[in-house]
Amino acid sequence: MSLDKAGNEGGAGWRLDGSYARLPAVFHSQTKPTPVRKPQMVLFNRVLALELGLDPDRLSGDEGASVFSGNRLPEGAQPIAQAYSGHQFGNFTRLGDGRAILLGEQITPDGRRRDIQLKGAGRTPYSRGGDGRAALGPMLREYVMSEAMHALGIPTTRSLAVVATGEPVFREKTLPGAILTRVASSHIRVGTFEHLVALGDVDGLRLLVTHTLERHAPELLGADNPAVALLQRAMDLQISLMTEWARVGFVHGVMNTDNMALSGETLDYGPCAFMDGYDPEAVFSSIDHQGRYAFGRQPDIAGWNLTRLAISLLPVIDADPERALDLAREIMEGYPKRYLSQWLAMMRRKLGLFTEEAGDEALMGCILGWMEVAKADYTETFRRLLEGPGVDGGGDPTWSKFLKIWGQRLETQPQPWSEVRSLMEANNPAVIPRNHRVEAALDAAVEGGDPGPIRELLSVLASPYRATAEVLAAYGPPPAGTARYRTFCGT
Repeated sequence: MSLDKAGNEGGAGWRLDGSYARLPAVFHSQTKPTPVRKPQMVLFNRVLALELGLDPDRLSGDEGASVFSGNRLPEGAQPIAQAYSGHQFGNFTRLGDGRAILLGEQITPDGRRRDIQLKGAGRTPYSRGGDGRAALGPMLREYVMSEAMHALGIPTTRSLAVVATGEPVFREKTLPGAILTRVASSHIRVGTFEHLVALGDVDGLRLLVTHTLERHAPELLGADNPAVALLQRAMDLQISLMTEWARVGFVHGVMNTDNMALSGETLDYGPCAFMDGYDPEAVFSSIDHQGRYAFGRQPDIAGWNLTRLAISLLPVIDADPERALDLAREIMEGYPKRYLSQWLAMMRRKLGLFTEEAGDEALMGCILGWMEVAKADYTETFRRLLEGPGVDGGGDPTWSKFLKIWGQRLETQPQPWSEVRSLMEANNPAVIPRNHRVEAALDAAVEGGDPGPIRELLSVLASPYRATAEVLAAYGPPPAGTARYRTFCGT
């Protein structure tokens, strides 16, 4: 084994540490990836590799396929499966990484810690009878969706590589297996806190608060009440994330508490999708029969999940249960107002509004109400407004009414149209991962063995706010009459 000057294997740039692995055993189980038969690189993120301080030339081929399949552990790896619980569709369940193995935390050139996790790497103590494997299609889908979200400027986990295993996985039918390398600021979840509460481990809960703050907000360690500070920070991050999802029409699909990250990043791209026609009731998950995680309910569900975090933190907020409850309630009662304020600010940016006025919420209700009735495309409608208030109203009285009110509203602010348009361009993507284009690219890769369309799609999605007329024509809404889109969790 050759080492570079820093002692990293093969000179690939690995600088792995395991601060989470050093936590007590209640937090995780030591677990090694299960070797696979014939690992082969399908997608590799060279740009992300460079950000992590890794050598893309060393890791884009056979060496990377061996590492990112789990067949060979990089220097410094301390592989573990994390333990956590969670409320899934409102029901509490003991969980844990059933098919994901954390290799450790890569120390980046700028000193940050980024989790390096293999998803689909084999059975763990938390597999609950599952095979611990993943299929190629869902892993490619997570790669596409997470990298698209990153390009849109939305906090998210990232995808470093997808490796085909050369082995089948058995679901409703036999599928090619694959492993995704996921990169995250951390994988600490609301469900991680719930897990310790379920075990009655108050000392572990207190340690988790400290560890989370050390990892994400060390400046809050000296707060008068670190647990309260952590709750407030988690709320602020989730409000910001929910408004960003709303900005681009993203539907997560499985907002269980084990999928809400304390880092504020979008976590888990199972049954997710972007809306085409605007619909607050939009649901794409095949298992969300009641619409619990519909587009318009995401802010409320985020608040529900944060309440679970608040309840979990009560034992370490204050020794007096009543005092702890009062402090947590004070934070949570501010959620609706804080969310509305940030949502309005986000919508103003989409409409090119630099100033605040009392009638803004009604203005936004006007355009959203029209889109819902007209089943207008969410992304295209806002991009159409880049033509200005004089855009063709098409004879629709409600749309024409909105354009008139919006035009009058723009006249009340001092910014010229050029600045208004720039603000709108920066907040309204030209292209998103259109569901029909994503599925077509996945079919080509999985059924036809051709990753070319996936790579082309990734190239287009890397610059979502500017696109040529040709790209807009090719990556626009689906053809009329396209069947309702459904997604699956891929487990």
